[in-house]
Amino acid sequence: MRLGIVGLGLIAQAVHLPNLRDLRETHEVVHVCDLSATLAARVAAEHGGPGRHSRAAREVFADPAVDAVLLLTPGDHADLARAALAAGKHVLAEKPLALTVAEARELDELAADRNLVLQVGYMKMYDPIIPRARSELAAVGTPRLVRITVLHPADAPQFAHVRLLRADDADPVAVAAAAARRRERAAAALGDVGEPFCSLYTDVLHGSVVHELSLLRALFGEPPLTFAHAQIGPGVRPGTALPEPPQLQALGMLGDCQLSLSWNWLPGHPEYVEEIAVFGTEGRLYLRMPGPYLRDARAELVVESVRGGERATTRLVSEHRTGFTHELLAFHASATEGAPVLSTAAGAAYDTAALQRLTSLLAAAYGVQTRGETTP
Repeated sequence: MRLGIVGLGLIAQAVHLPNLRDLRETHEVVHVCDLSATLAARVAAEHGGPGRHSRAAREVFADPAVDAVLLLTPGDHADLARAALAAGKHVLAEKPLALTVAEARELDELAADRNLVLQVGYMKMYDPIIPRARSELAAVGTPRLVRITVLHPADAPQFAHVRLLRADDADPVAVAAAAARRRERAAAALGDVGEPFCSLYTDVLHGSVVHELSLLRALFGEPPLTFAHAQIGPGVRPGTALPEPPQLQALGMLGDCQLSLSWNWLPGHPEYVEEIAVFGTEGRLYLRMPGPYLRDARAELVVESVRGGERATTRLVSEHRTGFTHELLAFHASATEGAPVLSTAAGAAYDTAALQRLTSLLAAAYGVQTRGETTP
């Protein structure tokens, strides 16, 4: 499968390009693209020397040598995904796919109409431990509580081990246009809620918390997901941007099961921590996911249950190839063999609707009413 890559920043250099080099027998990078012409040329030279590099995504989409594209730019990817599908390319788009439910559904229909693959970059859904975790849920009986805990350190220490190529010649007009487009789509989703709720929705919820929703879908499917209480803070003032990401706590229901979500920005915390715990009538399950920029870190699964009157604890770890590698393998299988897509645009629409409901609840606590897609 011949690939074009659009966006050559951190996630491309730290994860995708090294993984693609390992998968070079089945994945060939033939065209790379970035708003910085300098960065595009340097990455092309250092990562296998693809024959083409450019600073305009449309050149990648028009390239007949490209079978499929990876969209790795910051922000949402609805416009790029739409253009790539219209050009007849299979698409793997990093999250968020879209900031509105309508665009996610539109893209799902467009991919189906054109018989193309559209896969969303929820790499945690592809971690090799997930099928085992899903099968082990039966050992804990009827789930009563799902507890999600994320301890998020500052960004830079997480990728300090990465040799990151940088350049400063990105077109400022294009950068500004992308930012304006993002604000426009956030307004379509929520109405003119202003700060800090706009950035909370686009950056924190769609930038990180959405991964927790994708994991819930990987484990439980798509039961009704509701939130009854949520809070952020301290220091929140409507009309004022947050100086850094907040702590976020939310309580709700996942089908008939209680849900507790705790997402915490702890800049001095030494490690990224992410755990989903399931407490059932007959046991407990703990799923601990690795940090995002560690190429061979392994997820861990611990199951505590009662078997034949005896208490049993089972601990399993996944293989060294992470969800990032497995999502590339799945993308190849879907594009070349017709294998079903796990992380669909329809699933992204489910996640987006849930994040909109959560943002509405958070804003309402400060007397701010959301509109847009959240209006009944």
